[in-house]
Amino acid sequence: MCKLFSIKRFFVIAYCFVSLLVINVAQAEQVVVYSARIEELIKPMFDAFTRETGIEVKFTTDKEGALLARLKAEGKKTPADVLITADAGNLWEAARAGLLKSVSSSMLEANIPAHLRDPQGQWFGLSVRARTIVYNTQKVKPSELFTYEDLADPKWKGRLCLRTSKKVYNQSLVAMMIAEHGEAETERIVKGWVDNLATEPLSDDTRTLEFVAAGRCDVALVNTYYYGRLMESNPDLPLAIFWPNQKNSGVHVNISGAGVTQFSKNEHAAVKLLEFLSSEKAQNLFADVNMEYPVNPKIKPSKMVAAWGEFKQNPMNLVKAGELQTAAIKLMDRAGYR
Repeated sequence: MCKLFSIKRFFVIAYCFVSLLVINVAQAEQVVVYSARIEELIKPMFDAFTRETGIEVKFTTDKEGALLARLKAEGKKTPADVLITADAGNLWEAARAGLLKSVSSSMLEANIPAHLRDPQGQWFGLSVRARTIVYNTQKVKPSELFTYEDLADPKWKGRLCLRTSKKVYNQSLVAMMIAEHGEAETERIVKGWVDNLATEPLSDDTRTLEFVAAGRCDVALVNTYYYGRLMESNPDLPLAIFWPNQKNSGVHVNISGAGVTQFSKNEHAAVKLLEFLSSEKAQNLFADVNMEYPVNPKIKPSKMVAAWGEFKQNPMNLVKAGELQTAAIKLMDRAGYR
């Protein structure tokens, strides 16, 4: 009788152990993502990751501010394992707020250039966007263009269009300029931009490009993927890209990127997702859906993006875009850039 009881007890314990193991494995086969990038830009990559690894990806999309507020409110109870957002300034803010954890991955370090990831391993670039000069080909010759700084020259008075300073893209550009030139010189440059405006700062990059195409201004600063989208829909527009600062600092680039959340319940799968997104298998897919550049230098951009020509990137680490963001906002306000 005692022997029978022992056998039954053994099987009960074994059953419980196996059940717990199955539950833990099931939990390990899922990663939860909070994404400021819209579904159509991320779902193809998540589907590819699931096919490759068997790990399910559950995701929520929202504005970056709302996602950061949610992570702060949820604290240790958050279900999120990964945060994806655009602009290094947003990623830096998430890290500064204690929402991301440092991770170590030789694959991420090999696939992503050092200036496009956090030195502490809290966030990693996954695609590159360039904020560059676009000009009206009927009104401007490429030989007239030179640098971002040169757009402050009086020769551009009444000829420049800019997107509002409220957008983080411009805040990051000015922050990086502060890191390069110092506040006094950067403020002089930004004041020059303001003096040269053809119209009040515009609401978005697409509208800015439309103003240039219509001849309401001659040059503008925009992210290249907005140019790509507009030209894809209307290839006859008199617009072209110019790569500034090629003889000195290089083109200002930024990223869309990601980090593992501080209270991730499945860090291993979270890192695996980031590694996949930085790999050769996923990089073209990740960059192409938004006409961006692969962050992995081994991968070539799409044919359309490649047709815009090669350029030298500014090699300064993008952590400066976050560290100097507040200074940039104050500087733009002082300069009258609204």
